[in-house]
Amino acid sequence: MSKKFTSSSQQLKPDPRFNSKLVSKFINALMLDGKKSTAQRVFSDALDIIAKKITDAEPLEVFEKAINNAKPLIEVRSKRVGGASYQVPMQVNSRRQQSLAFRWILASARSKKGKPMCQRLASEFMDAYNETGGAMTTRENIHKMAEANKAFAHFAW
Repeated sequence: MSKKFTSSSQQLKPDPRFNSKLVSKFINALMLDGKKSTAQRVFSDALDIIAKKITDAEPLEVFEKAINNAKPLIEVRSKRVGGASYQVPMQVNSRRQQSLAFRWILASARSKKGKPMCQRLASEFMDAYNETGGAMTTRENIHKMAEANKAFAHFAW
């Protein structure tokens, strides 16, 4: 049987500045067109902005708490039963939680226009840290949908 995931998680090296694999994964998600040095600069500039604005916490702690706050606990998945499709609430795998949090934070930061990406990313991290903002709205919508479809939970097998 083939492996479910590639070996990229084993090959991933921690970020040189922060020595964190989570930061390295986020930079890889942030990267466009293979421009890793640009993504690293944008990320480090965003954390520098956070360090200036939030003095009571380390910028790396703000980043990690923002990611943890944006992680969804449950989501709805389509299940076809007897010719009808049901939106069945299911728990989210930890890997998928992390990738969804990354995706939502980046999508929310990219949707804001008129500022440099480092400022948009910093504001999105601070919003997620304070449990507000676009990524948190998306998470709340997912949880509301799962709550509304709780009646179909018995189809989760």
